[in-house]
Amino acid sequence: MSGLSLAVAPRTDSGRPEAPDPAAKQRQQQPVVGGVMGSLRVIELQLVAFIMVFSVSGLVPFVDLAYPAFVSVYLVALSRWAFPNYAGRSSSPEVFNGSRMFQLYVVLGTTVGLFLPLAYVLGGFARGDDHAVRSATPHLFLLSFQILTENIISGFSLFSPPIRALVPLLYTVRRIFVIIYWIYDVWFNKTLPANAPLKDVVWYWFGKILAMANFVYFSVSLFCFLIPRFLPRAFERYFNERDEVYSKTVEDKRSAAAADEQKKGD
Repeated sequence: MSGLSLAVAPRTDSGRPEAPDPAAKQRQQQPVVGGVMGSLRVIELQLVAFIMVFSVSGLVPFVDLAYPAFVSVYLVALSRWAFPNYAGRSSSPEVFNGSRMFQLYVVLGTTVGLFLPLAYVLGGFARGDDHAVRSATPHLFLLSFQILTENIISGFSLFSPPIRALVPLLYTVRRIFVIIYWIYDVWFNKTLPANAPLKDVVWYWFGKILAMANFVYFSVSLFCFLIPRFLPRAFERYFNERDEVYSKTVEDKRSAAAADEQKKGD
C-alpha cells in the first residue's frame, strides 16, 4: 500500500518465496472474462469508489486530480517507446523479494498511510472538521490511485520492471509535497480554543502526529528503498531480460545461417 505492493513476492511460512505452480501460472495466463473490470478485486473496487468520492467532493486540488492522468499517459508512453517488455508473460510482477521484517514495514505503511488517514477523514466528517478533511484528502486520493495503478499494472504482461518501479516512485514524490502542505496546514493554520475539551485536544494532536508520521515514513521509503534499492533492481532485471532476448535472437540467426549453408553444401 505504501507503493511497495509490487515489490514483495508471495512467501511461505518458512520465509522463502513460494515455488511457482505451473497450473496456477497457466490459470493466471488465461484471459479474464469481462475485461479490466472483471479482473478488479474487491479492494480495487473500493479504491475506485474512494477515488470517485474524492474527485467529486471538491476537496482535491486540480493539480492532484490531473496528476494520475499525466502519470498514466507517461507510463504508457515509456512502456511503448523506452522500456518495452522483453520477458512477455513469463515475467513475474515481483521485482524485490522482501523479508518478514520488510513485510511488517509494508504493513506499517498501509496502516500509517491509508487506514489512519482514512479514519482521520471519516472522523473529520463526523465531527464537522472541514479543515481536517481538506488537509488529508489529497494524500488519500493520490495513494488510492497509486495502489489501483500498481494492481492493474501487475495484471498485465506488457509492462516491464522499470515501469512497475516508476509507479510508486512518481506517486511518492508527489505525495511528499502534498504531505508537506498537510503538515503546514495542521501545524500552523489550525488552533485550539483556550479551554478546549480533552477529546478536541486529542483529535488536534492526532492530526499533527499523523501528518508527521506520513512524512517520515514515505520519505524513508523514497530515499532509503525506492531510489537506492527498488529502482536499480528493476533496471538490472530489465537489462538482463533484454540481453537474454538479444542473445537468443543472435543464436537463432546463427543456427538458421548454419542450416542454410548445410543445405547449400548438400
